Amino acid sequence: MNRAVFLDRDGVINRAYVREGKPYPPSSLKEVTILPGVPQALEALRRAGYLLIVVTNQPDVSRGSTLRKTVEEINTYLSRHLRIDEFYCCFHDTIDGCDCRKPRPGALLAAANKYQIDLNSSYMVGDRSKDIEAGKRAGCKTVFIDYGYSEKQPQSVDYRVASLSEAAQIILDLSKGEI
Repeated sequence: MNRAVFLDRDGVINRAYVREGKPYPPSSLKEVTILPGVPQALEALRRAGYLLIVVTNQPDVSRGSTLRKTVEEINTYLSRHLRIDEFYCCFHDTIDGCDCRKPRPGALLAAANKYQIDLNSSYMVGDRSKDIEAGKRAGCKTVFIDYGYSEKQPQSVDYRVASLSEAAQIILDLSKGEI
């Protein structure tokens, strides 16, 4: 069985745009900025044997305010600059009730099936309560990057950090039995 680190995209890998305390994805490829330390953190996780799988909600496609092509361009850009194994994107809105939209764990479960991932030995890293809830529902350990958004915070999280670099260090220390 494989181990994975599931990663939310916006706010974890690339900069999220915060308006009125709520994070939003970049609206175009020109707005994409990979966050500091992300390439190094991901490479360290990969060297430790973790698959790197992005699990992202992109409801603006369903809402008609972003083109699917734009989301795919951003994912392609990120995959060219970062060694991500796969992107799982949910383009649905909350009312669609799909299993792939976080906080439901469908995307994590699909990736686990495809890549033979042991979810109990894997992590979900995100910056919103939906990410953490999806990780918990899938059976993963959870790491919350806390930016202090003005929205619902996770009820329970295994680890709370300030960046993906800090999350990666905790995961690496845990895998070595140092924590």
